[in-house]
Amino acid sequence: MTDHPSVSVVVPCYNVAGYLPETLDSLLAQTLTNLEIICVNDGSTDETKDVILEYASRDGRIILVDRSNGGYGCAMNAGMAEARGRYVGIVESDDYVASDMYEKLYRCIEENELDMVRSDFYKFWTRPDGTREVRREELTPKQEQYNVVIDPREEKDIFNAQMMNWTGLYRASFLRENGICHHESPGASYQDNGFWFQTFCHARRVMLLPEPFYYYRQDNAASSINQNNKVFCMLDEYRWIEDWLRSNSELADEFIGLFHYKKTHNLNFAFSLLAEEFQMPFLERYAQEYRVAQRAGELDQSFFWPDEWKTVCAIMEDPEDYRRSFNAIRIDAPIEDRGCDSGYNEAREKGLVSAFFWVARSEGIGAAVKAVLSFARR
Repeated sequence: MTDHPSVSVVVPCYNVAGYLPETLDSLLAQTLTNLEIICVNDGSTDETKDVILEYASRDGRIILVDRSNGGYGCAMNAGMAEARGRYVGIVESDDYVASDMYEKLYRCIEENELDMVRSDFYKFWTRPDGTREVRREELTPKQEQYNVVIDPREEKDIFNAQMMNWTGLYRASFLRENGICHHESPGASYQDNGFWFQTFCHARRVMLLPEPFYYYRQDNAASSINQNNKVFCMLDEYRWIEDWLRSNSELADEFIGLFHYKKTHNLNFAFSLLAEEFQMPFLERYAQEYRVAQRAGELDQSFFWPDEWKTVCAIMEDPEDYRRSFNAIRIDAPIEDRGCDSGYNEAREKGLVSAFFWVARSEGIGAAVKAVLSFARR
């Protein structure tokens, strides 16, 4: 193993012994061979550590960082602190990647002198018979945002790209010079949101690639996307992001309105996953935080679509009424029963992204998230 790897891949691991071999096999098969694979065992109680040690005994590029359980943010920060590569990637320990992922991302980030590069990806589900359903996902529906160097300060619409940190590669010096890290809070979820927001606020040269490499698992019940019991985790993550943003007055002046806009998308997503008994505590805090932002003059309506703004105003005005309306939406009804509107059928035929935007315009972001999640699992 070289002392100067081109790429360091951080793999945070917690009780993933059943998934980890596929992850590591895909990383060891990379056509870019000058890389290190940093596996952070975050206090696993299953055989995860044994799996890492067995692979490390066969390939010196695999490095074990063994620590007591501290949560996702702590594990990611520990792994990145160990990274020696010129560039840093992230792979979740229940996912896997195409063999040419890091070769192509490395070539792109080097040739274009980027702070970071992101790419399209796949979602996959394992069927009961062991076969897999794989669906391609675009980072953005705007094709003009691909294959060009973008400065997020000049083109803020790039903040609407999907928030997937692991589809990309980051210049290590860019992360370190800007102090970019993950929120450390044991037991929390969504701690990748803060990392994502920091990178886009600080980056000056970003590129999106229209080629998918990363395979994102949807059927791990332990994943945060499949949990509804961590009521305030998304709110807490955005409180941390807001504190970080306000600590830099220049960035706050530039991005505070965009922060509140982006926050609504992810709060609505988190809300859509909650069981009904958790909805009102979540909405009451949501409403209060946005009332404070509104009084401070920090909500920039120009960022919002009309129905997005209508949703935020409805939550601020009467969270209980919004909850009742939200729960009355028949998300799981057949497509043809959805208001008998042919527009929805036409949008759905174009794919999940089109369906999402159609529902968002007519019923709000929360409804759109629920609709797309429902149909994506059919």
